[in-house]
Order: sequence, then structure tokens, then C-alpha cells
Amino acid sequence: QVRLVESGGGLVQTGDSLRLSCAASGRTLNAYAMGWFRQAPGKERTFVAAISWRGNTHYEDSVKGRFTISRDNARNTVALQMHSLKPGDTAVYYCAVGNDIATIKTNPRAWGQGTQVTVSP
Repeated sequence: QVRLVESGGGLVQTGDSLRLSCAASGRTLNAYAMGWFRQAPGKERTFVAAISWRGNTHYEDSVKGRFTISRDNARNTVALQMHSLKPGDTAVYYCAVGNDIATIKTNPRAWGQGTQVTVSP
């Protein structure tokens, strides 16, 4: 069973940058897609970004050009570099793993516990 642990969240100001990390343990995830989701207060959890085991990426439209997802297969980690943060990016950010980049958006196999990102005006 895979275990995902996120880190790197915090309180920042509009325009700042933040880097989230997710460490996976329990099994090697080289053949799986990994992704990030977020859940704002009072809203459903939504897709942010995903990366295939080959390194192909896919982003939600509102974060394109501002967020970059990357992975280190040797270390079983995935990161989300966030730039030009806005108050609308405030949410709990969750790491996820899925079978592939196409299905992780709707059918992730596992979640982390989440890390809070708060962007002040």
C-alpha cells in the first residue's frame, strides 16, 4: 500500500512562490502517474496538475504558466513549484497517484493527507 506525505505548504503573500513536495513510500511509483489536487474552503477537491511516469504533464487552465509539476523517480517524489500565487490559490493541496495521466484526474488510487497553502491579498 502506497503512502503519500506532502510538505511545503504555508502562508505567503500575493505574487510569492512556494514549492510543495510529496514523498511516496510503500511501493515504487515509477510506472504510475502522480498529481496534485486542491480543495478550497467550502468547495470540492479539484485537479491541479499531473505528470506521467515518462514526464508528460497536464495542468488545469488557471495554473498554466504559473505552476510546474516535476518528479524524481529515483527518490519516489513529486513536486509542485508555484509562482505568482493568488488568493484564489488558497486551498489544501493533496498529492495523488494514479494509473496514468488520463485517469488520475477522475480516478486517483491514493491520496496524501494534504498541506495547507494560504495566499494573503
